[in-house]
Amino acid sequence: MTRAFSSRRLRRWLVGVAAVVLTFLLAPAGAAHAAGGGDIPVPTQSLSDKGTGPVTAADVDFVIRVRLAGLWELPAGNMAMQKSDDPKIVAIGKAIAAQHVVLDQLDREAAKKLGIQLPNQPNSDQLYWLSEMQNANSTTFDQIFVDRLRAAHGKIFPAIATIRASTRNDTVRKLAQETNQFVMTHISLLESSGLVDYGALPTAPAPVVTGNGPVPVDGQMLAAASSSGSGIPGMNTTVVLLVLAAALVAGVITTMRIFRSR
Repeated sequence: MTRAFSSRRLRRWLVGVAAVVLTFLLAPAGAAHAAGGGDIPVPTQSLSDKGTGPVTAADVDFVIRVRLAGLWELPAGNMAMQKSDDPKIVAIGKAIAAQHVVLDQLDREAAKKLGIQLPNQPNSDQLYWLSEMQNANSTTFDQIFVDRLRAAHGKIFPAIATIRASTRNDTVRKLAQETNQFVMTHISLLESSGLVDYGALPTAPAPVVTGNGPVPVDGQMLAAASSSGSGIPGMNTTVVLLVLAAALVAGVITTMRIFRSR
């Protein structure tokens, strides 16, 4: 009876150990999957704004370009409210003008924090576009308004993405994210007019082939991948953990059978 009791205790102990080790082995894969998405919300207000980090020439140019956008798009929106006979264009102009008041304030605050001198007048191209709208009548205004603003937003859109992805300064990073949200809204508003001539917009440059995936691969990335993997070609970490877990369970079962026969 003592032998049978000891055998039962040993079996329970082995099963418990196997369960703990199996949970430990599979936990990293489960945690990585959870961290990758699912129902976990992505914070949108977590960016700092302390002016920390170096400011590059590209950062300065971006902050100036945001200011320039407001200097001509705000009066363009006001003209849409005054000159257009289409209630939809009037509403679009009103929304864009109001939102540029907010964006301009954010831009001036960022520039003050970083010591960047901002212009107070639109550039020559923007002054020309405003003159086109000013000289247009109610029949031609709507198309000119939509064409000029949609083209301008499409031009600055990739520049925002570049700064958002590459800047080392937290204030510029936050401004880029905020500007991106405004520009996306304005593009959608302009396209809702039904007047955008997509065929007249510039096409994207041909992609540069750098590897087999969407992310450029370099030597450091390959070294990091090889050092963090299992060391076996074609074998990822999850597969290795599953094999080890299966081997552990098989060992426990075999041990239990040996003690049972005794």
